[in-house]
Order: sequence, then structure tokens, then C-alpha cells
Amino acid sequence: MVLLVLTACLFPLQFLTLELPKRIINDAIDAGQSVIDVFDYEMDQETFLIVLSVAFLVAVLAHGLMKMRINTMKGVLSERMLRRFRYTLIGRITRFPQPYLRRTSQGELVSMITAEAEPMGGMMGDAVSLPVMQAGQMITILTFLFLQNLWFGLAAVALIPLQAWIIPKLQRQINLHNKDRIKEVRQLAAEIGETSAGAPELRVNGGWRYRLSLITRRLGTLFLIRLTIYRKKFFMKFLNNFITQLTPFFFYLVGGILVIRGQVSLGALVAALAAYKDLSSPWKELLNYYNRVADLSVRWELIVDRFSPPGIVDEELLAGEPDEIPRLTGDVVIKDVFVRDHDGDTVLEDITVTLPKGGVVAVKSQDAEERRAVAELFTREITPVSGSIEVGGQVLNDLHQRVVATRVGYADPSPYVFEGTFGENVLMPLKRRPVSELPDPLGEAEAKKRAYETERTGNSLDKLYADWVDPALAGLDNEDDVHAFWLRLMEATGAGNALFRRGLDQPFEEKDHPDLAQALIDLRPEIEQALKDADLDKAYYRFDPSLYNPALPVASNLFFATPRRAMDDVEYAGLSDFLDLLHELGIEDGILRMSREVIEMLNQTFGVDGTDHPLFQQLGLNPDVFTRKVGLVSKSREVGLANMERDELVQMLELPFEVSAERIGPGFTEELKNSIIELRHNEAEKLAEWLVVYFAPLTENTFAPGLTVLENAIYGKLSASAGARGEQIRDIVAQKLSEAGMKQEVAELIYAVPSGIGGAGLPSAFAEPLAISRAAIKKPDILILNGCLSSFDEAERSHVVANLRELLPETTVVYLEEDFEDAEAFDFVLELEHGRLKDGGTGAVAETDNAASADLRRKMRALVSADMFANLSRRQLRLLAFGAQWHTAGQGEYIFRMGDDPGDGAYLILEGEAGLGYDTPDGDSHLVAVAGPGTLVGELALLRKEKRALDMYAKTDLQTLRLGESEFMAVVENDASTAFRILQAVSGYVGAPKKSEAEDSATSEPQEESR
Repeated sequence: MVLLVLTACLFPLQFLTLELPKRIINDAIDAGQSVIDVFDYEMDQETFLIVLSVAFLVAVLAHGLMKMRINTMKGVLSERMLRRFRYTLIGRITRFPQPYLRRTSQGELVSMITAEAEPMGGMMGDAVSLPVMQAGQMITILTFLFLQNLWFGLAAVALIPLQAWIIPKLQRQINLHNKDRIKEVRQLAAEIGETSAGAPELRVNGGWRYRLSLITRRLGTLFLIRLTIYRKKFFMKFLNNFITQLTPFFFYLVGGILVIRGQVSLGALVAALAAYKDLSSPWKELLNYYNRVADLSVRWELIVDRFSPPGIVDEELLAGEPDEIPRLTGDVVIKDVFVRDHDGDTVLEDITVTLPKGGVVAVKSQDAEERRAVAELFTREITPVSGSIEVGGQVLNDLHQRVVATRVGYADPSPYVFEGTFGENVLMPLKRRPVSELPDPLGEAEAKKRAYETERTGNSLDKLYADWVDPALAGLDNEDDVHAFWLRLMEATGAGNALFRRGLDQPFEEKDHPDLAQALIDLRPEIEQALKDADLDKAYYRFDPSLYNPALPVASNLFFATPRRAMDDVEYAGLSDFLDLLHELGIEDGILRMSREVIEMLNQTFGVDGTDHPLFQQLGLNPDVFTRKVGLVSKSREVGLANMERDELVQMLELPFEVSAERIGPGFTEELKNSIIELRHNEAEKLAEWLVVYFAPLTENTFAPGLTVLENAIYGKLSASAGARGEQIRDIVAQKLSEAGMKQEVAELIYAVPSGIGGAGLPSAFAEPLAISRAAIKKPDILILNGCLSSFDEAERSHVVANLRELLPETTVVYLEEDFEDAEAFDFVLELEHGRLKDGGTGAVAETDNAASADLRRKMRALVSADMFANLSRRQLRLLAFGAQWHTAGQGEYIFRMGDDPGDGAYLILEGEAGLGYDTPDGDSHLVAVAGPGTLVGELALLRKEKRALDMYAKTDLQTLRLGESEFMAVVENDASTAFRILQAVSGYVGAPKKSEAEDSATSEPQEESR
């Protein structure tokens, strides 16, 4: 509203900028008298001219300032609307149903929210103000022209309807050609990609001329399209400019005649010409506005379509916070539940069961999709087509999402890990809302300014810099209790020792864990003696001021200290000073040459494209920085180190801070090592100044920052060749720390491990503990563990189940696995088979099933009865079932004969028995084998592309499912598990013992066909 009011205030100022030039000419310059009466006040002609000119200047200034303010407000409005729009889209992503997220490209969503939404922000700011302002300016100018002379006004508007009709029409034609151009560019990009990938094939097979001819054709088409665009585009500009300039022609001709006749003043004509010149600008802006609206409306439709998927979670279920979060501690009643996937295929069918509250439930299913569907029903990631789930009398689908998030926990072996730390990911369920505010690092004034803008743009008002962790959600008092419960949880799941040993490899700050730092210092003598007793003192390099430590970088050896900050944090000035120091000590040339040789060696080993290799990552080098160093080394070979720029030498000097002599290898000579030790002792005073700022001295009675727990404990670094002896050292250190009561302190260091985007910074062994921790840290009423115990043996699984029952006695825990050998460890065991509870009856068919869908599902059930297809993905199973045909045969009827082509497919026997045999040369029939229900017959003939080896006939009335050759082969080629089972079957035939040549001829073929 304020923007519209300011826009309205602009028009009087604009009118003044048009009127005052006319007054200056007519009333001041061409007044015809020396004294002029202005509102009963007399002034001379020059004074009046000065007054009018100053008034004109003030009007222009005020008009410009007002316009600047309006444009600034439009920009602010655009950014606010864009921020609100992006926040809304991101908020909708959190409501997307899980199946939709699985089949939607993340890159596409990111592109839409960032790149495609960007131009919409500008359009949102212009949506109202631009047409009002430009139309208002046009009306103001036209009003001025009509006031000067009726004919001036009519001349100005005469050609506007023509422009309004013809220019958009031409622009639409250009837009259509632009669409064609985009299509051709995409085709060209694909052909360029093919040419690049297949360049060797083109050379070897002589196809480059034809390929270049194809590219020429595409480039020619693209050229013609762009030529057409240019012609129409510049014709449109010519036509628009011509029509625009046609009106001044009439002004000069007709207006001049009127001035000559004395019907119009010269000032009025000059002002009218100036006003009309200003008229073209708002008119062009309105035309451009029309084109932008037409273009962005298409993008808007695409975004709305992509961000409004079917099944999106109701906004009311995530909005705000519920007044209370009820407990879900009652029985879980699942009644008549049907679940379908996004293709409409039934995943769960007619599930009706009651799970006792606080029970330990095992759900067994061979189908991963079924297990995931059960889990997602509890977390409400999917909703059933029909039926309901009630917990303690409360319908799960009607609860606020905060209730589900607080009372239901879910874990699987592959959790998504957000960027941050391990601890931040674990504590996510306890971050319901800010508990207490913390000082904002931006300052109070900036924080208030941001809060104001946040409220104006409809974003979240929750403060980021606040204590978000609420231990009360887990029934705990403080964060220390949360950490203690987490450690008990890890011990219960068997991950405690593994995380403790991982904690040995973590560095930490002394101020954050003073007790652990002191314990490491106190334990050093005891650990040193234990390592000597175990004859392990040669497996690590203990810090000795009289020796060069091969496991430490050069700089650390020179100062006999560890860096206070990571290499990335050492500013350029510090490295430059270090270069001066090396020059003063006389080892600058040797260090730089060593750095150059090491960079060349690493480049030969990994190349600039191999920096993602684990061995390179172990060096701790930044890939981008390393690539720059490779370029500097190449330059130094061409011009020499002496001719390198100082900043280039400084960049090469970073290597001594990062890589140890042990990593460098032979390139680090004994002579250089001895010179560094000599300098350490002889130049101690020179080194001391640098030491204080950037390094922490190594002494036996102080903590060494930057080193890991293990390295601080042994007061040294493991040798790269330690191997198994390194693990023995870890065992001894772990034992001593456990005896000292530091196990919890060390394990808690895992909290600070950086996770990276998508968990890239975490070892794979951390995934399962993190998933279980995140699900159980809030002490949920229902805990779902999907496949989290699959790597455990029977004894370990029983142990974990018992421990979790003890740790969470009131929680209903549901385990989902392929199989459970220790069923007695659970209170309740359910088995799903083909989407139904086993032995649960036939159930009812979902109302939405038609005859075709029901038939397809019957075929799918029949297929999974065969071991070969038991674990086939639902999609592959559906495709195979779609091409399968029912086939019945009466007793004695032949299905195929020996020597027939196998193109009719393989046969899965459902009911009855089939005889497999052959006719002997004397006409007798020889029965080799009898195949019963569940047997697949004839698949090897399809694989081997050979004729049928035996006859197949109905020994009794027979019902089979015939699998077409193309459908069966498609499954074999696209499903690894099915192909593996067939290989197992083939290996069984090949490896079968042969009693005699006669038996072989009579039994090997039947075995093949009986499969």
C-alpha cells in the first residue's frame, strides 16, 4: 500500500517536469514585458526565469529521488517475496510423501528453488507497482498533451492500439522460434556428448565424415532458426521504432502549422514534443511487462505442478505446535490396512493385527518393500489406501506431526546424515524448539534487523543461535544426562566399544575436556612401560627432542611442536614470515626443492583427477590447493625457483605443514633431517618468536593440541608400517583409559566428528549407531528398527533385544528383518508373505481393484511361489507378470515336444504334475522326472538358445503360468539376484556327479528341463 501511495505521489511531480519547461519558454523567455505579475507579486523577467528554472530543477530532483525510493522499495519487495516464495517451496519439500521424494531428482528441485525462482522474485516486486507506475506516467503525459491541445493528445494515442496489437503478436512468434532453438540446442548437446564419448569409434570405423555431416545439419538448422529470430526481432524493433517516431512527424508538421497560425504557443509545442518523447519509455516497459508475465506464467505452472504432488502431507499437521504431546503407550491396532506404491501396485493387503503395548515385536518378510511399508505406516510417511492404525485409541493419521516425531522413532542401516557433526545429527529429535536464547555473533542490532525482515517475509521466527536441545523430551534433566543415556544406548546395541576405539583417533581441545587431557598426561609413563613390556616400542615414533620424528611434518620437527591451528587457518602473512625464517636459517632452497619433488611425485601417483582416492585423502591435502600447486611446480621447472613470485613460493611452502617425511619417502634425505635437528638446537632463539604464535611446544607434562587421543597417550605417532602391532597399541591404550574411567569421555568425542554433506565425512561404521541413536535418544513410545540387526548373529541379536527391552521398558519395539532364527526372544512374531499376514486368510480385495488388476496380482503371487523369483523387486515382478499367460492342459496333453523351439517360453507349474521324458528309438516312452507345483520348467533352453531337450506333458490335469521369452530374459538381464539363482542352478547341473555315460544321457537333460 505504501508503495502505491508513493507511486501516486510521483505523478504530480512528473506533471511539473513537463509543465515548467513550457512556462519557462512562454512566460519567462517569451514574456514580451520586463515586469511580470506572479500571484500579485511583481518581479523582473530575469528573476522570474531564475525562479522557474530553480523550480524545474527542484521538481526534477524530487521526481528522481521519489523514483529512486520507489525502485528501491520495489527491489526490497521483490527480495522479500522471493525469500518467502523459496521458504514456502522448501517447506513444501518437508511435506513431500516419501515415494515421491524417491523418484524425484534433488537437482531438479534445487534448480527450481534457486535458478528458476530467481526471475520470479523481480516479477513479484513489479506485479502491481510496475503497471501502476508506467500506466500512471502514460496517463500523466497524455493528460498534459490533451491540456496543450486536443490534436496533440489524439496524435499521441492514435498509434498506441496498433502497437498494442502488433508487437505482442510478433513477440509470440519469436517466443515460438526460441522454443525451437532450445530444442535444437539440446539435441546438439546430446550429439556433441555422443561425439566426444565415441570419438575413438569414429576414428577406428571411419565414421567421422558422416558424423560431422550430421553435426553440420544440426548447426545449419540452428543457424536458420536464429536467423529467423534475428530477422523478426529486429523487424519488430524497426516497426516499433517507426511507429513511435511517426507521431513526432505529425507533431512537427501539424504542430508547426498551428504555431505559425498562432493557434498554439511555441512553448506548448516544445513541451509536447518532450512529453511525447517521455511517453515511449513507459509504453515499452508495459510491453516488456506483458512479455515477462507470459514467459514466467509457464515457469509458474511447472513449479506448481512439481511442488504439489498427490499425497502431500496436510499443512495443518506440521503447522505450529500442538497444545500437548500425548503418549502413544497403548495397544497398536492395525485394522484392514491396504497400501499401494506409486504405480498402484498393492504392497500390503488386508493387514489386521493388534500389537501389545510395550511389547517386542518381530516382523519377518523377504520383501524389502513390504518391510519398508510397515515401517513407514508407523512413521506416517505413507498413508494406507484404506484401513486405519490406532495407538491407545488415537488414530495415527489424525495426530499432529510433532506427536509422531516425538513418540515414534525409526532407524535403518542407511540414515540420511545432515552436514554438521555426529552429535548434532544424534540430538536432532530433541531440538523441538529453542529452549533458551544465546548471544547472536552478529550483534544485537543486526539480529533485530534480521528478525524484523524474517517476520515481514513469513519465514521461521525461531532463533538459530539458541539452545535447542530439550532433555525434557526424553525425560532427562540436562545434556550430561542425554550423553550418559546415549552411551548406555550404544552399549546396549553393542556399538559402545567400537565408538570408544574410534574416539581414540579424534583430536580435541584441552579446554573442552580438561579431565581427559590431564588423564592422558598422567597415563603416559604407564602406557610407555606397557608398550615396552609388550615389545611394541618400535611400532611408533615417540617424541624425542634429540631425534627427527618421521611421522611429523617438517615444520613440527623444526620447532618440535604441533600447530595450534589447522593449515587452512594459517594466514598468508604467517607463511610469508616462515619463508623468511627458512631463508635466514639457510634451508629455504632445500625445503622448496623437496616440496616440488613431492608435489610431482603425488601428481604422478594420483593426478589432478584422482584426488578423491582414499589414499590421497589420508594425506589431508586440499584437492583444489593441490591442483594449484601442480601448476606452480610446472612453472618452476620452466622459469626456475629463483624467478618465481613470492606468493607462489609461499603456496609451495604449505607442504611442510601438511606432509611428514614418512609420507614423502626417499625425497626427504637424511641430510635434510640432520640439518633440521641441528637448526632446532642451534637456532632456538630465532625459532622461539615464531613458535609462540603458531605452534605449541611438545613436552611430556603438557597436552599436545592437534594430536589425537591415541597420539597424546603414547606421546608419539604410529608408524605407517605398524600394521597389526598398531592394533595392539590401540588395545593397550584403550585398556588403560578404561581402567582410568575415561571410556565415556573418549566415546563422547565422537559427538564432535564432522559429518559432511550426506555423511561423507563419517566412516561407514558410524551409520548404524547414528541411526539407532537418533531414533532412540528421545525414548519414544514406539521404536521401529528396520534391518538394523541384519549384521548380527543370533546370540548378538538376542543380546541387543534384551538390552533395549531393559533400557526402554515401556516402549513398543518393532524389529523388521528378512528372517528371525531367535523367535523366542520376541513377544510377538508376524510373518508377511506377498503383502499379507501369513496364515491370515485370503482377506478382501481392495475396492479399487478392477478385474485386470486382480488378475495381475494373482500372477504376481504365483511367481513369488518359485524360489527363483522370491526376492524379485516388485517392479520386475509386475513386468514379468504382465507378460505372463495362464495355461491349462488336460491329462496326457503335451505342452511341448523334444526338439521344439523354446520361443514359447518357460512354464511355472501351479497345480498338478507334469511328466518330463523322451521317446526311445524303438518307440517306447521313457519318463525321466516328474515336476510338481512351484517348479519352473524350460528356462535353461531359453538361456542357451537350444531346442527342447525333453517332452513335457500333463501327467495330471495341469495349470501353469507361461513366461514369455522376452519378458523372462529382460528380468534375467536386469535383476542380479535372479541371474545369480540361475547361475547357481546351472552350476548344480554342471557339477552333478555322473555315474556313467548312459546315466548322463538319460538324466542330465531331464534335470535341465525339470528346472
